[in-house]
Amino acid sequence: MNVKKVSLKQSYEDSRALAKEIAGYLSDKKADKIVIIDIGRQTPIADYFVICSVRSSLAVRALTDYVDEVLSKKGIEPCGRDIDVKWAAVDYGSVILHIFYEETRNYYQLERLWTDGDNVETVE
Repeated sequence: MNVKKVSLKQSYEDSRALAKEIAGYLSDKKADKIVIIDIGRQTPIADYFVICSVRSSLAVRALTDYVDEVLSKKGIEPCGRDIDVKWAAVDYGSVILHIFYEETRNYYQLERLWTDGDNVETVE
């Protein structure tokens, strides 16, 4: 099977589409408080963060694995993956996925660090 890595040089539109796709997968699996943050104007590390909360540490791993599996079937593999009991960060090049146990999300407050008022989209 030919599996390609996500290009770090994806177009901004492609990055947005990937962020929305990831948010959709999270929503399908009932993740809480899903947001897409446009960070492309603030840092070169990525174009978007997709952040969500889950209600258990087991859900952190399960949801991370689910998104990885679905994207892998489409030929999209992460550049990096860092998973702990209460949080996960998965780097898809232009989009970084953050899955947090609720208490951990409240502690790190990534939204507060990266938002500037008009760059956040809440996903229902």
